[in-house]
Amino acid sequence: MEWFSADDYWFARLLFLRALAAVYLVAFAVALNQFRALLGTDGMLPIPRYLARVPFRRAPSIFHWHYSDRFFAGTAVVGVVLAALTLVGVTEALSLPATMAVWFVLWALYQSIANVGQTWYAFGWESLLLEVGFLAIFLGNAATAPPFLLLIALRWVLFRLEFGAGMIKIRGDTCWRDLTCLHYHHETQPMPGPFSWYFHHLPAPLHRVEVAGNHVTQLVVPFALFLPQPVAGIAAGVMILTQLWLVISGNFSWLNWMAIVLGLAVLPDGFWRALLGFGSPPPTTTPLWWAVLVVAVTVLVLVLSWAPAKNLVSRRQAMNASFDRLHLVNTYGAFGSVTKIRWEVVVEGTADPHPGPDSAWREYEFKGKPGDPHRRPAQFAPYHLRLDWLMWFAALSPGYAEPWFTGFVARLLAGDRATLKLLRHNPFPDEPPRYVRARLFRYRFTTRAERRATGDWWVREPQSTFLPPASLRGATGVAR
Repeated sequence: MEWFSADDYWFARLLFLRALAAVYLVAFAVALNQFRALLGTDGMLPIPRYLARVPFRRAPSIFHWHYSDRFFAGTAVVGVVLAALTLVGVTEALSLPATMAVWFVLWALYQSIANVGQTWYAFGWESLLLEVGFLAIFLGNAATAPPFLLLIALRWVLFRLEFGAGMIKIRGDTCWRDLTCLHYHHETQPMPGPFSWYFHHLPAPLHRVEVAGNHVTQLVVPFALFLPQPVAGIAAGVMILTQLWLVISGNFSWLNWMAIVLGLAVLPDGFWRALLGFGSPPPTTTPLWWAVLVVAVTVLVLVLSWAPAKNLVSRRQAMNASFDRLHLVNTYGAFGSVTKIRWEVVVEGTADPHPGPDSAWREYEFKGKPGDPHRRPAQFAPYHLRLDWLMWFAALSPGYAEPWFTGFVARLLAGDRATLKLLRHNPFPDEPPRYVRARLFRYRFTTRAERRATGDWWVREPQSTFLPPASLRGATGVAR
């Protein structure tokens, strides 16, 4: 079946599937490490409470049949194990049906987690992983020929990811059109990385060049993905390099890495043969039943692509939206608007039973989000710190903090171990505080002179009260 096989993409498929398995591994590890405080039976947004009000048809998940914290943990462990085995090459060595079954289980288990994850999983990269993970089910094993139709489907995902992000920017904040967004973005992005301070202090003309280059990469280059080689490979290479630039400039979970993974599937074996010098791929086969299934999946993707394609050219373009319950074909985009000022919610506790002006308040430190001005931002991506990200949104508007923030405060007051594990530093190691409060601060990066003088990475100024002092008996809502 010459029309079906893409024989010059055997190594490309191998790299793509191994890299996708690595992302799955991270995603399941994040779920395993964080779910008890966020979604567990006693968590901030308990899954059982969600399942009681949301039917299966709206949120397909195995947890509708059974939920317990132990079962959730077991589900995540199975995902970690299967992803790890796939990463080291075990899965592709299995028979074709067995290989497909492993990829299906990975997709189904993560689908089950994401669909009950509520606010904690309301990110575009969740749908992206599920969409790409669905296509991976049908890409075959080491003994089968890479299916050309699905390789094109992967390029279609990469096109929508990049072009959608470009369109949401060019239609959004005026700073994208006047090329000034990067004067602010590195400082105000959700979770700066260890090099973000340096990126922020690059010369203004270079920031303009960066924005212009971003527009070319997202609005022009994606069309080249559907041209013959080597043009398509060059386009993918440009995207990969751009995404690596974003990786070192901030923490965006596995979003950038998924774009890189998709780009790997576009690079033909001739590129890797010239770079690495490996020989010819092993002989492959194409079972008829599998070819029929691949054609059916391609037709399904084509049909479901109507709504995302229409969204790309719509003046009311939706960002990071799913058009079906299983996240099979989605729309993507990020940073249509760029915040010009960085706000941070600083959470503090006191042992004083009667807080007053002279009470000593001690600050909780988060793992990723800015806190202590002297602490350099850290690199966590592709690992996703869900609580830290939601704290960034909460600082933008108190509405983003409901209904989970008061539950977070209550768990600090109770000294909940699962919640404290999500933090970098617990200032009350012996017993929980009597009261917890939250204050809103304005943050900015230090100048070069300030950094030399103080060693600080940030300058911060208190602005207002986000949450008045609250005890276990009197926790209330948030307000500015």
